[in-house]
Amino acid sequence: MTRHYAFPPGGLPDQSVNPEGTAIFTTAYAVLPAVTQRDIVTSVLPGWSNARAWILARPLGGFAETFAQYAVELAPGGGSDRPEPDAGAQGVLLLAEGQAQLRMDGVPHMLTAGSYAYIPPGTAWSLWNHNDASCRFHWVRKRWQGADGIVPPQAFVTSDHEVAPVAMPDCGGVWATTRFVDPADVRHDMHVNIVTFQPGGRIPFAETHVMEHGLYVLQGTARYLLNTDWVTVGPGDFMWLRAFCPQACIATGDEPFRYMLYKDVNRHVSL
Repeated sequence: MTRHYAFPPGGLPDQSVNPEGTAIFTTAYAVLPAVTQRDIVTSVLPGWSNARAWILARPLGGFAETFAQYAVELAPGGGSDRPEPDAGAQGVLLLAEGQAQLRMDGVPHMLTAGSYAYIPPGTAWSLWNHNDASCRFHWVRKRWQGADGIVPPQAFVTSDHEVAPVAMPDCGGVWATTRFVDPADVRHDMHVNIVTFQPGGRIPFAETHVMEHGLYVLQGTARYLLNTDWVTVGPGDFMWLRAFCPQACIATGDEPFRYMLYKDVNRHVSL
């Protein structure tokens, strides 16, 4: 299977484009289509050089409150020696395009398209693009929530190409999840996975649960149920779901439908 890793297109549509769009923001979910992820909504971040970021999700009272999700572009020579401003934050990086050198606690790792890195809270890390072309990556941040007798997870680097997807039960292999972390490892209070549906594959019920979600479509197309609405999504579209928002999907087109999925897991609810 050929794997693609979509990323914000940047640029700016010309004056002939109809501004009526498909972006949606409701009390239960939001959809930020790729067409909205343009140059004028990027930020430059303190501590980063030759970099720009699309901030796709942030904790928002009464909505999704546990995580932030970025898409970051590093120009040649760009990067940071102090990328994370919050010592309590953990992170996941998924490289979409190009190459970058990640260093965690002094250990270097070369990242290429499909590389996945988990960065525990309190880790000294840096990321630089030493190449002649830009590199692009997805970054999920969440403050790690400790629990009695539990220590933070260890850092690791792997790849979408190295971890085999696991088929869901009773689906004939058309729905599978690439799990980079053992779901039973209670040290992890978030999972960032890649979900893959073959054409025609579906979530055959409306999932309704406490986990918040960020879903970035990496490849393919689908009709996605969000609360009571069916939305058509494709590469580069981002979906942001609060807790208990019903969801399902039906993959369309003639290639796999794949998305990067964040969810918060494995902790008691604060009362």
